[in-house]
Amino acid sequence: MSQYSHHAFRLTGLVFVASLLAACGSEQPAPVNGLQLPDFTGLVEHAGPAVVNISAMPAATAKRRPQAEQERGQGPGNQFPGSQFEDLFKRFFDQEENPLPPHGAPRGAIPRPALGSGFIISDDGYILTNNHVVGEEGKIIVKLSDKRQLVAELVGADSYSDIALLKVDANDLPTVKIGDVNKLKVGAWVVAIGSPFGFETSVTAGIVSAKRRSLAGDQYVPFLQTDVAINPGNSGGPLFNLNGEVVGVNSQIYSRSGGYQGVSFAIPIDVAMGVVKQLRENGQVQRGWLGVQIQEVNRELAESFGMERPEGALVAQVIKDSPAEKAGFAAGDVIVEFDGKPVGSAAGLPPLVGLTPVGETAKVVVLRNGKRKNINVEIGQLDDDKQINARKKPKVDKLGLTLSKLGKAEREELNIKSGVRVDQVKPGPAQRAGVRAGDIIVAVGNQPVNDAKALRKHLHAAKGPVAMLLRRDGNPLFLALDPNP
Repeated sequence: MSQYSHHAFRLTGLVFVASLLAACGSEQPAPVNGLQLPDFTGLVEHAGPAVVNISAMPAATAKRRPQAEQERGQGPGNQFPGSQFEDLFKRFFDQEENPLPPHGAPRGAIPRPALGSGFIISDDGYILTNNHVVGEEGKIIVKLSDKRQLVAELVGADSYSDIALLKVDANDLPTVKIGDVNKLKVGAWVVAIGSPFGFETSVTAGIVSAKRRSLAGDQYVPFLQTDVAINPGNSGGPLFNLNGEVVGVNSQIYSRSGGYQGVSFAIPIDVAMGVVKQLRENGQVQRGWLGVQIQEVNRELAESFGMERPEGALVAQVIKDSPAEKAGFAAGDVIVEFDGKPVGSAAGLPPLVGLTPVGETAKVVVLRNGKRKNINVEIGQLDDDKQINARKKPKVDKLGLTLSKLGKAEREELNIKSGVRVDQVKPGPAQRAGVRAGDIIVAVGNQPVNDAKALRKHLHAAKGPVAMLLRRDGNPLFLALDPNP
């Protein structure tokens, strides 16, 4: 390297270091691609005091819910196995979570409390959190930002939405502002405040990854998906937009390790506040019930129904004496719109129905025989004994087709007027469609199937994929079969 090159290299390095020091010393973060990164300090200062820490000690005889077990089972001692920090963190959390037992009793005899977060929604002491944080009946302690610890009363809880409403005896408390989740866009910045692993008033930030996300076992909540770091202890805490308004209640993470792995979920605040309103007024939550068993519309079924693309919720069965039956719904209808809101998939229908007030008339648009049809239905009330699997996913195996006549006793048992039994499946169109041995084919398109001859006649007349209605293990199921692929 020449002397000139050497001096030029040193000068370039000094300029880089000076620029780096200037950026580190500035109060505002450096622009990225011409855009200024958000500053969350004002939001945290203003909204932070309304966020609380919650510890719920279960009653001696109460059984914790599985979610709560996971919540309180993830302590910092579990995050550093074999390291020099393991004993330190374990001791610290044992002291915080496990008070010393009565004299002579073995350590661990007292149940450990579930730790979580919450936020104050009214200055007279109403607090919103997750149902799985408070668990079964027991003592609930709320720690405020000013270090006061108050015993909370459980006003009500709803397991389906995972929302619980607490009340403490206090006034003039700081409160959060409720935002409009409908104005929240994918990609927008959001901030979570909570107590991960018991570390109070911890702040994490990220963006909204998706909206109206459906999770297994939570068919009544259209979750917000974010990449905000959420860990055990954050549950029940608020998710803020940049205006400092709550847009969600942090509830779940997707993780194989038990800790944050880049995907977290929050209950939309409009869903949560709807539950809160009913808990305050009635002490329980009523959900709308339509009375249909539905499944997803895949590409083959969409083609068989003459649809341009897969969308909506396919009605596989109409429950007897249900609002849907009274309104005139039929198996084979594809629900594409519910009360003015599009139904993009089968998973999108249950939250819309569940949030509809009982007794209200909803306007539903279905596709029937390739044409749009409007149906008005008075929504009923969902009871525990009316729970059905609203998202039946057809299991497609590489099986295939020999038929036998269905006996009268079998038809009466299944409450059907027609049908043929599949005894064996061979390579061919039926195998590719997913038909199984033991299936009962009830109809092809809108035509009932009384015997093997009628089935083959209907299939032969088809010019493309056709929808077949089956009974599998007693449950209705549509499959699209193309007899001339």
